[in-house]
Amino acid sequence: MFTGRESSAVQPLQEQDPDRIADFRLLGRLGEGGMGVVYLARSPRGRMVAVKTIRAELAATPDFRLRFAKETAVAQQVGGEWTAAVLDADPDAALPWVATAYVAGPTLYQVVAERHGLLPERSVRGLASGLCRALSDIHDAGLIHRDLKPSNVMVTIDGPKVIDFGIARAVDSSTTGGLTSTGVVVGSPGFMSPEQIRGERLTEASDIFSLGAVLAFAAAGRLPFEATEGQLHALMYRVVHEPPDLTGVPEPLLALIKDCLAKDPADRPTLAELQERKETQYRSLGPWLPPEVLARLGQEAVQLLDQEDPRTRMTPSAEAGVEAMAEAVTAPGRPPTAPSTVPFTDRTGGEDGRAGVPMLRLADERRRARGHKAPADGCRAAVYWLLTLVALTSALTVVQQLHVASGQELLYDEPLPDADDIWDLGDWGVLSFPLLWYAKLCFGSALLVAWLVWFSRVRATAEKFAPGRLRYDPSMAVIGWFIPIANLFLPKQIADDVWHASSPGRRPAPARVLNAWWALWLTTFLTSPLFTTPWTALLSEHIEDVGDGMSSDYDYGYAFLPETWINLVLHVLVVLTALAAALYVRRLTAMQATKLHS
Repeated sequence: MFTGRESSAVQPLQEQDPDRIADFRLLGRLGEGGMGVVYLARSPRGRMVAVKTIRAELAATPDFRLRFAKETAVAQQVGGEWTAAVLDADPDAALPWVATAYVAGPTLYQVVAERHGLLPERSVRGLASGLCRALSDIHDAGLIHRDLKPSNVMVTIDGPKVIDFGIARAVDSSTTGGLTSTGVVVGSPGFMSPEQIRGERLTEASDIFSLGAVLAFAAAGRLPFEATEGQLHALMYRVVHEPPDLTGVPEPLLALIKDCLAKDPADRPTLAELQERKETQYRSLGPWLPPEVLARLGQEAVQLLDQEDPRTRMTPSAEAGVEAMAEAVTAPGRPPTAPSTVPFTDRTGGEDGRAGVPMLRLADERRRARGHKAPADGCRAAVYWLLTLVALTSALTVVQQLHVASGQELLYDEPLPDADDIWDLGDWGVLSFPLLWYAKLCFGSALLVAWLVWFSRVRATAEKFAPGRLRYDPSMAVIGWFIPIANLFLPKQIADDVWHASSPGRRPAPARVLNAWWALWLTTFLTSPLFTTPWTALLSEHIEDVGDGMSSDYDYGYAFLPETWINLVLHVLVVLTALAAALYVRRLTAMQATKLHS
């Protein structure tokens, strides 16, 4: 039901094929199977996607649409790093459809059986590492794939990607219905687990068995259970009762594959155990494929760039440009004028429902990011105001300290009962020390609340950009700030994940603003006990008794200690930290707004 790719070549659209499905423009055919037709399409924002339509006879099956809607909703929770992410679906359409991220590359079956033969041990280890992570994402979403096979594993430069959750279903389903209720064998017999062939209720261990069969196929170039073509029952019998034939599998991989192919589900390792084994310790999937495979992938990527949009036509000005260029060829000394093309827009209605309105460019989106329609906008405004108030309070405190340090003295005719009660620092009036100190506490507490709300919201927005790829639970965006040890690394790691996920380009945006803000914040956090200390407590009063035998004057002065100057520097640091935080909030908000609108 959910697939990212059916074939390595894009075929032209046929007469009966539509021009578009929902908001997706169809560019060509990727393949056709028992479930329906798969098209290569382009989203309204220009992203390449694979759109699969479901056959009418399947859509007419009782409860199919309800089951389809449930499975697509669950599948959208699976992260897109090791799988083809489900982007959109419509189970209520005349022909139900589902759109997934397009995975540029051949299937593992095509690589091994049709092009390059078996993979070397290093590549199989990379394959095992990537498939374990993909199954982990699928199982964490409450799904069992149930049809993991080489034709459902896409081979890409970055690593393998699992596609086609066509017969996946929720783990907590209380029935054994679904596609098996019709009596049809579900799955690919050579890669099905024994319990799946017997029609038993499946667990995650069933996918582990399929994983072992896929790894054996990649390492040996053939199925671990084989039978003469057409002898389906003989093949199923061997899967259930006979040991696998692992001839040709490299010795270092034999133990891993044998454990996965255990007949009893309880004897198979769990995903967590597999990921701890040395056979799957392939953390970097950079050059994980043989050079000839990488070269073929590069060629296919170039071919994909040449794929034209059937709905793109040349404008009259572009046609004039072509004529001008033709004239330039025959007229020496005249530079040729290159033609230009623009996306075709229906005059009956554009992407946003208005006729003739072109799609917004990235520059337009960045300008929109400077407006008020941005993620967590209300909290962002509150953070800006409170950062300003905190910075202003610290700046006034610095001015007040310097004013006192300039030689301000307090003269009294009699001794004060308690020198610590001296709060009136010259002619400051209402801007005396108590007011500023309590203002710092008030504004700082309010800033903490606003910051936590804003930080949790931008983290939630980043999760939409990269589902399942952000570290830590979403609640840690709030809780992490209250753990003293975690304040040294956990909020920064969450901020890093949010920053990278929110970068609108292919490469992460430079994080100079993020790093500068964090360095200043960390310094402020570590020195916060001294910062919150009332700075008058760091002063020493100077009492001088001047008498002529008749009367005495008491001259109270303040002598600045080294700690007092440190406190003054920290208040200056708070101003810089607030400025860096405001720049970080502004930059991150702009990036998220750009990516949301793009």
